[in-house]
Amino acid sequence: MDNVSHKHFILNGFDELGALRPVLFIPFSIMFIVSLSANSLLIYIIISQRSLHSPMYILIAGMAFVDLSLPVFFVPNMLLSFLFDWRGISLMGCLVQMFLIHFVGSFQSTLLVWMALDRYFAICMPLYYHEHMVLPKFLKFVIPLVIRNILMITVLVSLAGTLSFCASNVINHCFCEHMALVELACGKTAINSLVGLLTVFLTPVADAIFIAVSYVVIFRSVLKSGRSSIKALDTTITHIVVISVSLTVALIAFLSYRIRNGLPAAMRVFFSTMYLLFPSCFNPIIYGIRTTEIRKHILKKLTFCCFVQNVPQSLRNQKKTVM
Repeated sequence: MDNVSHKHFILNGFDELGALRPVLFIPFSIMFIVSLSANSLLIYIIISQRSLHSPMYILIAGMAFVDLSLPVFFVPNMLLSFLFDWRGISLMGCLVQMFLIHFVGSFQSTLLVWMALDRYFAICMPLYYHEHMVLPKFLKFVIPLVIRNILMITVLVSLAGTLSFCASNVINHCFCEHMALVELACGKTAINSLVGLLTVFLTPVADAIFIAVSYVVIFRSVLKSGRSSIKALDTTITHIVVISVSLTVALIAFLSYRIRNGLPAAMRVFFSTMYLLFPSCFNPIIYGIRTTEIRKHILKKLTFCCFVQNVPQSLRNQKKTVM
């Protein structure tokens, strides 16, 4: 049996809950619906309103697209597992899911880098903002990070695909997370762990350092310029709220896998799942509430929809009155 490499796996997340496991369908399905509806609305508002076709709002739409796509790769399968106990997944399916989750997820921090650059040019170099943010020039900031994400995640998943899994085929997770799969390998996994750490440090950690430095420079510029940049700073604060929440959830998820003593497996799975799902629900809500222009258009659209729904009833009432 030691020479047999498993090609089929069982996703066993939250198995400790036993008969209560199906109850998880309710909160996770609510979060999934909130993520889909809120991000779809945000993207629709930005696309449909020409006044929002500026670099800052396009980047917010890009973040909404990432937040919309990410849960689609694992939540439906997770919900089916809760309801019907469908836990099986092939090795190829596991690797594809892993690539999609990690690749799309890597753009959560990458988009925050681009947003930090946008705010830097808007506040620190306002006279040259449009010159720097025009697409041909801004691509020099886009292309290197896209190539980095593609290379790092491709290497990470490819190395995981070369491993042999002869010890167990039970993944203690609700989706194919990299280290959860690598832990099942029956061979040397030092290179996988090293690449995994490099991916963490070269993607979210490097992005977080760059973002932190950018906002320190931005705040110094605002303090020097007085009240002239206060309006532009409002969106910057929104970005900082999003960044703080994302980094806090990511740090908790990371530490939950490193500090194993006394922490139930279900809690580690929960924190890891929230790391992907919670920002997808939180980000569109905070951008919709705190970004003035987006909030105005959302309220206008919702008011119009309510008015259209009420018009037919009022017309019928008028017709009855005339008769």
